[in-house]
Amino acid sequence: MEFDYLRRLVKDFSAIDIDAGKEYLADLRLSPLLPDQGCESVQELLQQLRGKSFGGVHRKVVDAMTNNETWFFRDLHPFTALGDEIIPELMKKRASDRRLAIWSAACSSGQEPYSIAMLIRDRFMIPGWSFSIRATDISTPILERAKKGIYTQMEVNRGLPAPALAKHFTKSGSQWELKSEVRDMVSFDLINLSQPWSGIPTADIVFLRNVLIYFEVDVRKRILEQVRRVLRSDGYLFLGGAETTLNLDSNFERVQFGRYACYRMKG
Repeated sequence: MEFDYLRRLVKDFSAIDIDAGKEYLADLRLSPLLPDQGCESVQELLQQLRGKSFGGVHRKVVDAMTNNETWFFRDLHPFTALGDEIIPELMKKRASDRRLAIWSAACSSGQEPYSIAMLIRDRFMIPGWSFSIRATDISTPILERAKKGIYTQMEVNRGLPAPALAKHFTKSGSQWELKSEVRDMVSFDLINLSQPWSGIPTADIVFLRNVLIYFEVDVRKRILEQVRRVLRSDGYLFLGGAETTLNLDSNFERVQFGRYACYRMKG
């Protein structure tokens, strides 16, 4: 079946495991690619890809299938913990070098790292302090979109408080554009989390939210092992509400902050 081929293609390239029975997802996400490829159906598109070596169209298909939903200040509680507890704690610990590095490891269209940037700009922009926010994703097109910082009305309506919209965005036609002072706080890079990482600088905080659930157990373990090499010993790891390090990596411990729990390395 062509859907089985699609599942193998996505898994071979990204290690993401698409559940059987989700043919509807392929139709939803791949249909926009059909006109450019001269295909009448998703089935026809996948049949064409079968007979070709991996190339640009295969990459577009993988990108379309691995782009995950996101929104500003998603689930709110992680950002409450970040602003009320974690950043103040780490700023006290980093008082000598006055630097804080944050990595959004699966940034999609940018709402997560930009939410962090707005929070820092509103509450922690103290003279002499340096904040770096690195955002990465597996998809080149989605990274290019994130860099622009332009969002639809529906996207800014999802999670973004009205004062933040008024303060940090300008209206651009029917869309909203982030002001340059927020965009410039974030750097974007291409990374496949399932592959060995290189060039990732040490981070005080790692956001890896709603990512591990898409991988098989052995890949989750490998990713968490690599996180430990990047995360500073007293830093914090943010996972999604349905994710945990339990039974995956015993080097992490769970830390509760109000209504949200994140992780840090033991000892």
